[in-house]
Amino acid sequence: MELLQLRYFRTVARIENMTRAAQELHIAQPALSKTIARLEGHVGVPLFDRHGGRIRLNTFGKVFLEKVEEALTLLEEGKKEVSDLAGMEHGSIHLATSTLDPLSKPLNAFLSLYPEVNLRITQTSTEEMEHLLESGEIDICFTPLPIDRPGFGLETVLKEDMYLAVPPRHQLADLSSVNLSDVADVPFIGYKEDFIFQKMNDMFFSEAGITPNYVCRVDDPPALASLVRAGLGVALFGCKSGEDSGLTLLPIRSPICQRNFHIIWHEKRYFSLAARRFRDFVAQYFRD
Repeated sequence: MELLQLRYFRTVARIENMTRAAQELHIAQPALSKTIARLEGHVGVPLFDRHGGRIRLNTFGKVFLEKVEEALTLLEEGKKEVSDLAGMEHGSIHLATSTLDPLSKPLNAFLSLYPEVNLRITQTSTEEMEHLLESGEIDICFTPLPIDRPGFGLETVLKEDMYLAVPPRHQLADLSSVNLSDVADVPFIGYKEDFIFQKMNDMFFSEAGITPNYVCRVDDPPALASLVRAGLGVALFGCKSGEDSGLTLLPIRSPICQRNFHIIWHEKRYFSLAARRFRDFVAQYFRD
């Protein structure tokens, strides 16, 4: 029984689709199928029920998965503890985040200070972060939405006000502040519906009692800033995202539009020295 087989099994068990699991693992689907078949041969029982092209984790598989999760977590924690004994230059951090935009500058500053730290980043949804933290596949996550779950630690590292971003020569650019209800008919640039910032912005619009006049929806802050600069419309922007954007940022009087970013970790799993340093560094970076 090989360690790689166990890691492949864990991914297949989570996804329950051989093709998509192979894509996530970046291997050929036939090779993954053979690896799982060899593992089942070692265990002595089938771990999945197969119906045509579909697979489902069976009772044997569910019991085996629990032990595999425990074993892989212990191995990862052991590796991290040994790295800590060797010092920061051998440390590693696996970070999950829903957006890299506000984190790009502190990331660059941290890696400049600790260039030997092995940093891996997974960009995913808040829902998936919860699973990755629970399984021990990541060390920490950075998200604007808290994960309220027993056993998870949370530190709010950034509190930022939201602004209405307009081009410098826009008709609203000379205003000292705005109410969201006053710009209901102005062309808006928004994020795609499932993007995490859009979910938060929708709450602000709902509180203001308006439905924005969207002329375009994008999936990242740089694209949104580019379209606002081009004069296509206005947008909601966080102060950290918009400070170097070349846009005019108008304070919003009503409703109060703020968002908080958090670093979250699993309190019952080994929290490495590198991960602790990163959490503290990011918190101090935003305080400064």
